[in-house]
Amino acid sequence: MPEPAPCSVQGRPAAPGLAQGPLVLLDETVAVSGPAAGPDEEATRLTRAIGAAVEDLTRLMTGLDAESAGIVEFQIAMLEDEALSAPALAGIAEGQGAARAWQAVLDEQIADYAAADDEYFRARASDLTDLRDRVLRNLGGGGATAAAVAGAILTGTDVTPTRFLEMDWSDGGGVALRKGSPTSHVAMLARARGVPMVVGLGDIDLSAHREALLDGESGALILSPDAEERRRFAEQQAAFDAARRAAEPFRDKPGLTRDGQRIAVLINVADPVELEALDPALCDGIGLVRTELLFHGDDGLPDEERQYAVYRRILEWAGERPVTIRTLDAGGDKPIAGLTAEGESNPFLGLRGLRLSLARPEVFRVQLRALARAACHGQLKVMLPMVTRPEELQAARRLFQEVLEELRAEGVDCTAAPLGIMVEVPAVAITPELFAGADFFSIGSNDLTQYVTAAGRDIAAVAELGDTANPAVLKLIRSCVEGARALGIEVSLCGDAGGEPALIPDLLDCGLRSLSVAPAALGRTKAAIAEVDLAGRAENGSEGRHGQA
Repeated sequence: MPEPAPCSVQGRPAAPGLAQGPLVLLDETVAVSGPAAGPDEEATRLTRAIGAAVEDLTRLMTGLDAESAGIVEFQIAMLEDEALSAPALAGIAEGQGAARAWQAVLDEQIADYAAADDEYFRARASDLTDLRDRVLRNLGGGGATAAAVAGAILTGTDVTPTRFLEMDWSDGGGVALRKGSPTSHVAMLARARGVPMVVGLGDIDLSAHREALLDGESGALILSPDAEERRRFAEQQAAFDAARRAAEPFRDKPGLTRDGQRIAVLINVADPVELEALDPALCDGIGLVRTELLFHGDDGLPDEERQYAVYRRILEWAGERPVTIRTLDAGGDKPIAGLTAEGESNPFLGLRGLRLSLARPEVFRVQLRALARAACHGQLKVMLPMVTRPEELQAARRLFQEVLEELRAEGVDCTAAPLGIMVEVPAVAITPELFAGADFFSIGSNDLTQYVTAAGRDIAAVAELGDTANPAVLKLIRSCVEGARALGIEVSLCGDAGGEPALIPDLLDCGLRSLSVAPAALGRTKAAIAEVDLAGRAENGSEGRHGQA
């Protein structure tokens, strides 16, 4: 059989890095369709298989870091939740075998999650797949897992978190998936371990190809590469590895430009588990806490106590360092069942962020109460997303004050916190003087870029248009920074652009002196800052690599 011709497939980057090696196709699960025993015996078999799966996962946790262990604990909690097994047991009572009943129930739930509009729920589909397959293997009805190959690129429809954890990544390798999500647990694990990962490759036939080159920076997968492609990739990989090695020593250092100017480097956080293996001394604080994850539980919207506990935990981790917690930024690409509007023709321009919070004050007040209580435990700053008009800021401030008065009347410890806004709507960036009532500005480069360039950040076909390096975006950032300084308002940037080394000189040229980035980007961000000579650029009249910013 002739060797297949080289071809390149484009997906979405989920974890940075480059890898080359043999393709290992992940096996599909096949349920046993043999005759069932009696209902009692089949129910016992399923219960024992679930118990064995819990034991398997408990053993897997041994030696894992806090983030990985937290993901496995999440799966154990799902298995131990009777709501997961009850429908399968009902099927067994009606005469189905344990394997058939379990697979039917899990397949239905996996399909529901995979079809969800919310990417968070789509990302959890791989966890359910993991649990389905593990229990089926214990029942004797699942396909065996793919054999481990040193330096392999795992490929298939999706990969489960525990399958990823069972692999030895010390010899390199990567993950390339037809589906998958950049926000999945596997993607989080891949980023934490430096394993390149690409998702969303689409419905492609990988079976004829034996080797591949994986680019987690651009999202490309090159199948059956020829000699020239291997040579170019080797050069690219050598440059990437050199840059990563060079950046690593900067992770423990403060952000300093070549001419000695101090740049604050903070981190963005979506889940407290991200902080467990991180030393607070590596950063200048937390520039963005995304609270949306709290609102995605199966048990409804989080109450005040649950929110307070999470916010307090984050503030206590940071100690004396500032922590900026963003109020609920639901809507757009982050719908929440029972809260966000359904059927909007353009959710990114709809009832989202602060607009939604003000429309649902009963939900907003609960969050503000939790924040006011948590403020007693650290240097809290509260940030409002998707602000468009000054009246919205004023309404939120009034509500926050009412909440503080309520808590004090109840004898509950609480304190006020600075109330600032995200600058992500062009109307705010163009006229910052109208928002002089804000205590601080934080530029959300992701949304600001997509609104300025009219290119949805989640649409691959227009991804190249949504570039923060666009002169119009940089000009708007510069104008906003200068406007904030004229008002005496502190300003920072908390979007992904702050962690892109090629963009950092332009952002500093715009006047920014505070950047908040993903924890994994601390080293490369500080290394890029150290290469910038701000005094020299000012003398040379630098206005960014795209001309007048």
